[in-house]
Amino acid sequence: MDKTESDLDLPQVRTQNLDLYYGADRVLRSLNFDIPRGCVAAFIGPSGCGKSSYLRCLNRMNDFISGARVEGRVLIDGEDIYASGVDVIALRRRVGMVFQKPNPFPMSIYENVAYGPRLFGVKDRETLDETVRSSLEGAALWNEVKDKLNTPGTGLSGGQQQRLCIARAIATEPEVLLMDEPTSALDPLSTSRIEELIRDLKSRFTVAIVTHNMQQAARISDYTAFFLLGELVEYGTTSQIFTVPVDKRTEDYITGRFG
Repeated sequence: MDKTESDLDLPQVRTQNLDLYYGADRVLRSLNFDIPRGCVAAFIGPSGCGKSSYLRCLNRMNDFISGARVEGRVLIDGEDIYASGVDVIALRRRVGMVFQKPNPFPMSIYENVAYGPRLFGVKDRETLDETVRSSLEGAALWNEVKDKLNTPGTGLSGGQQQRLCIARAIATEPEVLLMDEPTSALDPLSTSRIEELIRDLKSRFTVAIVTHNMQQAARISDYTAFFLLGELVEYGTTSQIFTVPVDKRTEDYITGRFG
């Protein structure tokens, strides 16, 4: 999707008066905030506060949940992704996702990464080869797997599997990359490598990450949103949220008084 100069001045993601219902339960309440282009935005808060539910709103993964209903608007590059006639498959190409638990497909490393481009019509082997290589390089995995691309992705270590899933997500060249607690199942060394990778990825993508680890949010994010009971309590630069929060509830959560 080509961008004009005015498009590039827009926030990458704009959320306006967003409510999310699961049946009769209102799980997100009147969310309003913008995520600038080319940054890492972290979502923190206690379990069940709506962080992952909001993340799934950004690529309409909630569409798969029976009884889910959205009111309000989510705009990506100025386009309302909940407007009638939106191509949801095309949306999910623009908004990639990495889940909490590494979930490589039961196929080779090469085919894991080539899966998305093939799905969107890329058949030329030379193009696929270049996409696989560049995506694995982008996920800081190429040097570790370049000699075993035809071996199963499930045979990699946990940290390598998660980086393979990141390579798979960026192979379709999304504009936004969603990460739902991508390091919660990993050891400290693998976590450190993923965090370093996320800092690098923001030069190419806007990254939105759900994390329970407040130190991680402080280390890698530019902006932080604090969710509580389905509401956005506070949102701002990470330095502001962690040093001079405006809301007492934010301060209490960050200092460990609850959550």
